[in-house]
Amino acid sequence: MAPNCVFCNPEIEPKQKIIFSNQYCMFLQLDKAELQGRQLEGSGLIVPKKHRETVFDLTQEEWNATYTLLKDVKEYLDDKHQPQGYNLGWNCGEVGGQHIFHAHFHVLPRFVDEPLAGKGIRYMFKSSNNNRTN
Repeated sequence: MAPNCVFCNPEIEPKQKIIFSNQYCMFLQLDKAELQGRQLEGSGLIVPKKHRETVFDLTQEEWNATYTLLKDVKEYLDDKHQPQGYNLGWNCGEVGGQHIFHAHFHVLPRFVDEPLAGKGIRYMFKSSNNNRTN
């Protein structure tokens, strides 16, 4: 457990709630994710309870628990928010976009009325703004 980590110590971030948990991981949401029609409505993170830097550091038990919790999270989000799709993902390392170095699995409900509906996670990577410099 890392003393200043917002995932090891969820109470550090008062706007963050534990929605579900099991023996190995928990599903966290910020208060603003509950607002209907808002950007990132329903979104949250599945995080291991033990401090693991990236998904590559998870144990088999943590992987299995993440899968089990993801099924519960989807059922909850489908019932509460009725999204028409999902994006799921891990950011690993600074270059991969990870800003908090405790593994966290993004669960992002998607809605048909979003300006970027139909655009998947590769959309930004295929942009001409993402051409490499070498």
